[in-house]
Amino acid sequence: MIVASLPSGRDGALVVVSDDLSKARHCAEGSLAAALDAGTITPEGDATSFDAGACVAPLPRARQFLDGSAYVNHVELVRKARGAEMPSSFWTDPLMYQGCPDFLGPRAEIVGKPAWGPDFEAEVAVVTGDVPMGASEDEARAAIRFVMLLNDVSLRGLIPDELSKGFGFVQSKPPGALAPLARSPDDLPGWDGDRLDATMCVDLNGQPFGRTRAGVDMTFGFPRLIAHAARTRPLGAGTVIGSGTVSNKLDGGPGRTVAQGGAGYSCIAEQRMVETLETGAPVTPFLANGDRVRIWMEDREGRSLFGDIDQTVRTT
Repeated sequence: MIVASLPSGRDGALVVVSDDLSKARHCAEGSLAAALDAGTITPEGDATSFDAGACVAPLPRARQFLDGSAYVNHVELVRKARGAEMPSSFWTDPLMYQGCPDFLGPRAEIVGKPAWGPDFEAEVAVVTGDVPMGASEDEARAAIRFVMLLNDVSLRGLIPDELSKGFGFVQSKPPGALAPLARSPDDLPGWDGDRLDATMCVDLNGQPFGRTRAGVDMTFGFPRLIAHAARTRPLGAGTVIGSGTVSNKLDGGPGRTVAQGGAGYSCIAEQRMVETLETGAPVTPFLANGDRVRIWMEDREGRSLFGDIDQTVRTT
């Protein structure tokens, strides 16, 4: 099943989208949380033409948003760039923070101040049904209802001071943006129950920035992330779990840009980390006013899976 949301009030109007993405039907009235928990969403009425560009986020207001860091290569690069050793536990115990559960649509602007250091982070995310506290990985896997594409916006200039307080992210993690389409696991090419084997594509100002493989170098699959989040609390239906920035190694090294023949990167910070390791200082700037970020995912046949996130930056 493929679903999307069209503009309507605060939470949008949920629609079921045809496989060829040309038609949509509105969903029956009722509780989305209950439908997610039951694993069913019932369409009603006649089909109408569908325009992905007119969509808001598939889930504009989630129950909660918990973002992992499943690609430990990304974390390792962050620590190497500042000369810090990485604890061995990072390879066995997922990192996770609680973020903003209000999601922007795929065409929303990225708004901020230049000093805040705006950055994109291209991620895969899942929506769960109800997950009991202490759920096993098998229970967590069975609770995955939809898979989505997320731009988890970060304000890099605010992160160091915020983390130095020892309490985690708040101001440095504004609302992220979701691609137009959410797909159920049984209708998603490349999904194996734990990971999505697809290419994360990122263009910055019309130039290829990242072509990373989401199914490669993902240390923790989504069932592990969900079980980690549910260790001491139940997760209500409509909870969103993010993968963290998709990140690949190359020949055992930190990776190369697309222009250099590599997979590139899914965020600017990672390219800056590699530049710091190689030259002693970052070169690539964070996002500036007027920059355009386009993010999409392709299956092995080159078909777009979730539609595009296409955002312009407005700094004040």
